Amino acid sequence: MTLPPLALYAHFPWCVRKCPYCDFNSYALRTALPEQHYVDALISDLRAQAQEQELCARPLVSVFLGGGTPSLFSPAAIERVLVAARDAFGFDDGVEITLEANPGTIERGRFAEYRAAGINRVSLGAQSFDALKLHALGRIHSPAETCRAAEELHAAGLENFNLDLMYALPDQDVPGALADIGQALQLEPTHISHYQLTIEPGTAFAASPPSLPAEDIAADMLAECAARLDAAGFAQYETSAYARAERQSRHNHNYWSFGDYVGIGAGAHGKLSLPEHGRIYRTTRPREPRRYLACAGTPPTRSSVAALDLPFEFMLNALRLVRGFDTELFESRTGLSWYSVAPTMEQLRTHGLVECAGSRWRATALGARFLNDALLRFLPPRPPVASGENGRAGPLYTASGWPSVNERITSDTT
Repeated sequence: MTLPPLALYAHFPWCVRKCPYCDFNSYALRTALPEQHYVDALISDLRAQAQEQELCARPLVSVFLGGGTPSLFSPAAIERVLVAARDAFGFDDGVEITLEANPGTIERGRFAEYRAAGINRVSLGAQSFDALKLHALGRIHSPAETCRAAEELHAAGLENFNLDLMYALPDQDVPGALADIGQALQLEPTHISHYQLTIEPGTAFAASPPSLPAEDIAADMLAECAARLDAAGFAQYETSAYARAERQSRHNHNYWSFGDYVGIGAGAHGKLSLPEHGRIYRTTRPREPRRYLACAGTPPTRSSVAALDLPFEFMLNALRLVRGFDTELFESRTGLSWYSVAPTMEQLRTHGLVECAGSRWRATALGARFLNDALLRFLPPRPPVASGENGRAGPLYTASGWPSVNERITSDTT
């Protein structure tokens, strides 16, 4: 096992309103934003984790400020976090620093200030350009506000930006989904994240489900939209991500290639490789903001990933990449021999779910569609669960094999 690149994810948990489809760790802001208190906690969290000896040797290749709605925080507050991150870890040459923003929370002129604070990439939560669909999704912004935000990004010199779009929206048809893609392309983003809306347990939509398109219609939407993006010069490089040349998300790619990341903020998760111990750890922070603020500066909860679970965790990420992965990457990132998974990969190849060219493996078109079935082959045997329990939080993938909007890791991935 060798040390992979290191990234930073900072979670900002508040939103103006909780969207009915959202099962992320976010909370409607009902009082004044505790900006200074929360940023102080983020910095204490960051410094506490940076003191871990195994982190000090690696500069950050990317920083992602996600939520929630990070753009509720002022540029000065964001700058404080970035300065602390640079002081604690250092920044790699060409570091990518992304801010998630809601078009409905951006004041005129603020993007220029965020750029001055150190932001060099933005992810806008457009979701749709149909006003009725936005209303059905509980979004607080209008299509015009998304267009205005994109104009201000270009004016501020932040031309490297992503647009989040969802498809299979309530009562949406294929022409409607394509219209959203067309509107998005007119704003000249460099990256588009395209997610299927699914109903997640515990959300308002789960309690009162809207009328969603049938699965075959959703599959048609995906195929038509992917073709439209390809024709416009946006190459698909990951399950739900499309980018112009040289504009793939460095932060997202680090996730999918099983890189390391420090997670700070309420409910933030991290992943850390310790080659000298031959172990990989997951870190977690308290989800509820008040509990998080109360424990600022203390080390995160850390749990070791069992060796039996590493093949599944690696494949869950790496098989999302269109190019796939090399066998050497599996060995260097997990510390396991390729022979530990070679029989399973050969079985998947026999069934047409993966293909191999030299030492590089990737999901086939069939495998991408039924990725969940492929991934289940890597789960280690588990003891029987009690009657009435299924032992899992829910399906990893939708019936079409593509992840829902709520299965992103933090990123264009949160």
